[in-house]
Amino acid sequence: MTKINQTWKNFTAAPHRVMFLSGALQTIAVMVWWFVDLVTRYGVAGQHIEWSIMPSAAHTYLMLFGLFPSFIFGFVMTTFPRWMGGKEIPAKYYVTSFVLLLLGNVIFYVGLLTQLSVLLLAVTVTLAGWAMAVYALLRVVLDTPPADKKNPVVILLSLALGWGGLAAFFMWLSSDDIVWLQISTQAGIWLFLVPLFATVGHRMIPFFTMSALPNLHVERPVWPWWVILAGSTAHALLQLSDLTALLWLSDAPAAVAAFYLLYSWGFIHSFKNPLLSVLHVGFAWLGIALLLSSLQSATQYISHDTLFIWGLAPLHALSIGCFATLTIGMGTRVTLGHSGLPFRVDMALKLMFVGMQAGAILRVLAEILPLQNNYWLYLAASLVWLACFTPWVWRYLPAYWRARADGQPG
Repeated sequence: MTKINQTWKNFTAAPHRVMFLSGALQTIAVMVWWFVDLVTRYGVAGQHIEWSIMPSAAHTYLMLFGLFPSFIFGFVMTTFPRWMGGKEIPAKYYVTSFVLLLLGNVIFYVGLLTQLSVLLLAVTVTLAGWAMAVYALLRVVLDTPPADKKNPVVILLSLALGWGGLAAFFMWLSSDDIVWLQISTQAGIWLFLVPLFATVGHRMIPFFTMSALPNLHVERPVWPWWVILAGSTAHALLQLSDLTALLWLSDAPAAVAAFYLLYSWGFIHSFKNPLLSVLHVGFAWLGIALLLSSLQSATQYISHDTLFIWGLAPLHALSIGCFATLTIGMGTRVTLGHSGLPFRVDMALKLMFVGMQAGAILRVLAEILPLQNNYWLYLAASLVWLACFTPWVWRYLPAYWRARADGQPG
């Protein structure tokens, strides 16, 4: 019994431990579920499964509100007190939030196989866990001495808007009004994840770059960050107003700003340090996604065609390329640093990171290439992701319930 108590004590010693474990398990679960749906839907194997809601909506929910939030909360609950010189967040907040978010995810999968009312329960539980985490972060912002808190406030606002997107999904389940699903999707992507990842990147990538490459002069201009924030907000409003032919007005300046930040942070030099380069590459995908979206929208504007020439390619460049890469990059750094492990990247880990980029490229190409049976690229992207991320989980999951290797607390 003593060993079990000690394991639980280790596991709940820091926010990133509980949240990253939940996020890692959810990442595997999401991709397994999506792969099963694809192979049965396209008749590759087995009988097509009838889910309680359309698979595209379930996939969107699981990615936006099931996968990334656990990693995000684990990261910001760890870093917020350090950024602002505040007290560590009490375990009662992050453990309660972890339990509710994990439970919400489990119930959601049960609801997909059963009925709508179970999905409503899942989203309700997730809303409660999300609210608990946001409250804990708000207390840090309010209880710490006055200082430059622009980054934390923007992150907190993004999380609040993400909660609003989650609530909109609940409204869609309740009313079957497609407008609520559209609001949920656009809020989840452009008001929650884009500003949050842009802000975390703006705060941490220059810091990590200067730490890893101390002889490199790194600038941290603020105006590109504001341009990206304004662009993501404008994108959401234009999308919800059905003005997709004008998205280039918001996305083109944001793409330029993202690429300018990469240049300022020493993108080329980052490849001297493999773990650092992952973060730079992840942020580069933000610029690529915004550029693809700009070109697609401009083509629509010029041709007066209502169809997107590249379908969901910009969205998958954003979600798999940018969000997933930055999540794994930051997750690996935090896991190593807060487990007392050396910042060493061996060949196996390098291959994992390269494979994840290959998965993103395959998913983007599935939308761009004029292939008749492009679902094979969907399947390939899913398999590559699972083949790369499963070893990552196998390697690092035990670190979340073991004591730190250096004997330090946390």
